Amino acid sequence: MFLIKQDFLVNEEIEFSKVQVVDSNGQKIGLMPRDKAIELAEEEGLDLVLVSPNPSNPVCKILDYSKYKFEMNKKAKESKKKQKVVEIKEVRISPNIDKHDLEVKAKNANKFIDAGNKVKVTMRFRGRELNFVEQGKEIMTSFRDMIVDAQVDKEPKMEGKNLIMFLVPKQK
Repeated sequence: MFLIKQDFLVNEEIEFSKVQVVDSNGQKIGLMPRDKAIELAEEEGLDLVLVSPNPSNPVCKILDYSKYKFEMNKKAKESKKKQKVVEIKEVRISPNIDKHDLEVKAKNANKFIDAGNKVKVTMRFRGRELNFVEQGKEIMTSFRDMIVDAQVDKEPKMEGKNLIMFLVPKQK
């Protein structure tokens, strides 16, 4: 279930003695005691809802709170539907990778990029391989050139014993 992040104070929950009141049509009624405003709302069969809890000028609106809450949940649900979650897919390569293996990894990375995902390219250095970081960067560059519709989000950088680069789909 989707919940409203901000719960509003309703009727007797409002602790201000005087409040600015806006009626159900959006017309300003003016400053009045809280109890009188609650009576006005009950006459219309609606609720008094604190919309702006500003201590110097609290504003309350007369409306159907359950209907308002339902509409807010509906809006939150709709906005969540329209979001696209970008996944980060990882491709691991080694500094002594063969040309054909590199092409296979690049083909997989191309699939990920075409699907609209970010690709994290990781090259792990073990033991004496740490002496050949420059060769690793060259392999990373040739790997980047094999990826067709991608641009570099984060240049190759050493993090511990790993050389890491991020690729994202090109902006259209």
